[in-house]
Amino acid sequence: MLEPDRIIRLKTVLARTGLSRSPIYRKIAEGTFPAQLKISINGSGWHDSDVNRWVADPVGWRQQVSSDESI
Repeated sequence: MLEPDRIIRLKTVLARTGLSRSPIYRKIAEGTFPAQLKISINGSGWHDSDVNRWVADPVGWRQQVSSDESI
């Protein structure tokens, strides 16, 4: 049985990537880091699998486009 993709918060993302807050948000704007998800009015998080893929290959990482997001 497949495990659901966990949502992780900024503190965990910072620890896993070794980056600080500003570079993460700059990379999101550039499209070279996974964008966060809105999980509540004041909260956001990242898919665990997206961050893991970025950590494995930061230079080659690109956002995967799901079938509903395609043109």
